[in-house]
Amino acid sequence: MGQIDSAVQEEMVLDELKRAFIHHFSTPIRQATPIRRGWLNYKWKITTDLGDFVLKQYNQERFKSYKPETLQLALSQQKRLSDLGFPCPTLLASNGELMLESANGEKFIVMGYCEGQRVPPGQANTEQLYELGRITGQMHLMLNDGTLYRKSSALFCPPSREERLNHWIELQERAQNSENVQADWLTQVETQRVATENLNLEGFESIESGWAHRDLWMDNLLFHKRGVAAILDFDRLNYDFPRLDVARAVMSCAFRNTLDMSLAAAFMEGYRQEQPSPAQQAPFLATSLQMLWYMESVWWIHDHMELHSLPPVRFAQEMNWLAKHINDLPAMLENL
Repeated sequence: MGQIDSAVQEEMVLDELKRAFIHHFSTPIRQATPIRRGWLNYKWKITTDLGDFVLKQYNQERFKSYKPETLQLALSQQKRLSDLGFPCPTLLASNGELMLESANGEKFIVMGYCEGQRVPPGQANTEQLYELGRITGQMHLMLNDGTLYRKSSALFCPPSREERLNHWIELQERAQNSENVQADWLTQVETQRVATENLNLEGFESIESGWAHRDLWMDNLLFHKRGVAAILDFDRLNYDFPRLDVARAVMSCAFRNTLDMSLAAAFMEGYRQEQPSPAQQAPFLATSLQMLWYMESVWWIHDHMELHSLPPVRFAQEMNWLAKHINDLPAMLENL
């Protein structure tokens, strides 16, 4: 019954957006095919007299978690990058507005449709990784070319070791008082705690802040056989640490139960084509991955992991591997 309700709801939203599309662009949607990607937001590939586009509706509850001005900035930068020739979807504006609204308050955007293939996590090839590294470096240069102002601090403020250790200890204590705790999960939490104790946090002090995509993983990438077709979904763009983009892309693309060094090297070779000086800082990739783990581990290792769907399971596996090798990374990635 829930599935029927969901399908009916999706159809109702589509009907509403079809009317809004005619209002904003004076032409109808001829055909709409659902795109089953993302979380909560509805998406369709649409055919119109203006061409093929992606229609993206923002779930009303999820939209409340966004700051409208931050999302508007992200959309404006996506359009700016597209206008400059960067491989990302262009955005259609109506009366100068990129974030549009239907008569009943449905928020939506209309983007150009990008050809390309999805590649499962860990299954990209070296040519794809090289090109992803190159355009990631290019994206960071474009986002930080002076068009946007610099902020006084990055969005992610690494917590103190004591604060993070208290988090893992409290998680362990709650688990030990639970009747349904699994030994494997307790082992995972202990692995995170030990890694937190041993990590050299001073390495984060040299990581430069700047504007970044902040969601650079496989679901937001389209590939050709030997390259990258498009980077998608700039909704989380913000002032943070661009090297977190590097680490997130490498883990999503080059992790196959362990980190594939040839794939990681291909990404970094491409990144250095656009970012030669910062990428030479040692240990560039190692400290980037360490910061990624320090930020994301609490997102994916928690006491409701049995509810995880496939992407979070993958992220949890990445966090466990990083935690186990947190102090080995500089030696493992010495030349990267």
